[in-house]
Amino acid sequence: MRRNILVGVILLLVAGSVVAAERPVAPNGIALYPDYMSWKVVAPSYREDKGHIRVITGNNIAVTALRAGKNPLPDGSVLAKVAWKAEKHPSFPVATEPGAFAQVEFMVKDARKYKDTGGWGFARFVGNSLKPYGKDANFVGECFGCHVPVASNDYLFTKIVKTP
Repeated sequence: MRRNILVGVILLLVAGSVVAAERPVAPNGIALYPDYMSWKVVAPSYREDKGHIRVITGNNIAVTALRAGKNPLPDGSVLAKVAWKAEKHPSFPVATEPGAFAQVEFMVKDARKYKDTGGWGFARFVGNSLKPYGKDANFVGECFGCHVPVASNDYLFTKIVKTP
């Protein structure tokens, strides 16, 4: 497990970002945040049904609030969930590591703008081309629907990882 987390952290440090002029925009108007890979790590995660290794990063507003235990997070908080296909290491098959990039998702906090979805705006960009997900702005119903079970935690599945 520590090795998988270390691999994720290393990937965060060496990965590039999209040039601002080339930022794709989701159907609801949320543009890809080009610096999401330079944000602080909130936590790693693994989604079994998708076979994704994920690293959740947060901008300074989100990370500061999470560390302080604030709930709900303040407006201006942005979280990115970066996902790769999980693959067995070819030389060490008991280890699972990130393979191909799958997608990046964003949660953007603005209590007034996104009041119908718990104060959160959602966006997803898929594959190496970072294709915006959804045919129209109604795609957010799918995102929000998954987060309803954690409404009492400001619609967040993730908690900031604790380290010594």
